[in-house]
Amino acid sequence: MEPAPGPQEKYHLITRNLQEVLGEDKLMAILKERELKIYWGTATTGKPHVAYFVPMSKIADFLKAGCEVTILFADLHAYLDNMKAPWELLELRTRYYENVIKAMLESIGVPLEKLKFVRGTDYQLSKEYTLDVYRLSSVVTQHDAKKAGAEVVKQVEHPLLSGLLYPGLQALDEEYLKVDAQFGGVDQRKIFTFAEKYLPSLGYAKRIHLMNPMVPGLTGSKMSSSEEDSKIDLLDRKEDVKKKLRKAFCEPGNVENNGVLSFIKHVLFPLKSEFVVLREEKWGGNKTYTAYEALEKDFAEQVVHPGDLKNSVEVALNKLLDPIREKFNSPELKKLTHAAYPKAKPAEKGTKNSEPENAVIPSQLDIRVGKVISVEKHPDADSLYVEKIDVGEAEPRTVVSGLVQFVPKEQLQDRLVVLLCNMKPKAMRGVESQGMVLCASSVGEPRQVELLDPPAGCCAGERVYVEGYEDGDPDDELKPKKKVFEKLQADFRISEDCIAQWKQRNFLTKLGAVSCKSLKGGSI
Repeated sequence: MEPAPGPQEKYHLITRNLQEVLGEDKLMAILKERELKIYWGTATTGKPHVAYFVPMSKIADFLKAGCEVTILFADLHAYLDNMKAPWELLELRTRYYENVIKAMLESIGVPLEKLKFVRGTDYQLSKEYTLDVYRLSSVVTQHDAKKAGAEVVKQVEHPLLSGLLYPGLQALDEEYLKVDAQFGGVDQRKIFTFAEKYLPSLGYAKRIHLMNPMVPGLTGSKMSSSEEDSKIDLLDRKEDVKKKLRKAFCEPGNVENNGVLSFIKHVLFPLKSEFVVLREEKWGGNKTYTAYEALEKDFAEQVVHPGDLKNSVEVALNKLLDPIREKFNSPELKKLTHAAYPKAKPAEKGTKNSEPENAVIPSQLDIRVGKVISVEKHPDADSLYVEKIDVGEAEPRTVVSGLVQFVPKEQLQDRLVVLLCNMKPKAMRGVESQGMVLCASSVGEPRQVELLDPPAGCCAGERVYVEGYEDGDPDDELKPKKKVFEKLQADFRISEDCIAQWKQRNFLTKLGAVSCKSLKGGSI
């Protein structure tokens, strides 16, 4: 039997891989006297995805350090956050979360009997808690409540009062769960500092706060339940996992905003203390890494190829997902999944997203942000460029564009563009084109053409979607006979504000609208 870890070893287990700890001295003082009491809460909104393995991995660390761990299913928070979970679905979604989180913990070998599971509505509707909400509202300013929730609560043009209550409830949870510390992502930092400021004003102790870094999604941005391409669902089939990893942003040598590498660092390494890169013998054969830093160094120096890295993560990830898929294959849990996350019924005519049956819709298009790596004149056509464009895949795509007379070569080099990625590859004067650069075009003569501009700060591979059509997977390949793109293109326009639109709905990335420089009223 292994000896119990000492305070220093416990401190290391609790804090490893965290981005920030508020209250380090208090943490060490408690560990010298007794076990730490800590809680992690999750609002029961969208379906949990593979990034949830990051907090699960830390919960495993907390248990190894002897902590008393509570998991809070924050059902009331899910409703307060701009009604992300409708009241009638709250109970069903909470049951779904309970089952899926427990299945995740079992899949990584965490003993459930050492954990305490609590629902928010078990105590948040009590007389005492409600009175404390009123007491807190009498001392908290509107400015502080809004600021605290800015990174967590959905931001809308006309915010609801419920979103201002959210941070206060999360602060009170620390007192009512009788814990020493709260654990969450670094996006919770403003709520944590809000709790440290206001709990003492009610006579309650200031708690310790432990923060995980935000793990990039597969597109290079935060992994999000609402951005389909950025995340792998826990119940995705193996072929879906392969498809999403194939599209994942993993530029050769680039270790920044690399969701594939981050998943290895924050999930696979802490669980196994090693990671095996699977390779064919001709490329050096399999290599086992026992330190993440060595893997990152080899990837930065391009000793490890993105394709091999993705294949290796796919194998390791499916081992984690297999027991979860098996558990949710039961009739009871299949029924729960469909009930908690019902598919949207077709809207009545004239309402949002109302489309005739068999109509083409924008989510069928695989449009992504691309970065132009190189531009050359086509060897056999003076009006064509041949570009290499990075769209977040293992290799850049070759794209042929008729832009020579409209866009100087130096303006294309190294800039971000908007690329349609699921057109059938087509030979253009002997060079196969694997995509189409989208541009704004003037209506009258002389014809003017401008490249569409993604918002500043976008990454190569980031998804571009039409407002209201965020959900749904794009077609693997657009069938030329069905003319999906051509039918949609008929309603593409540039607005008076120079925003790219389809039927007056904006083209968006998670950072904002896609635009052009000046061609108001133009086509795309």
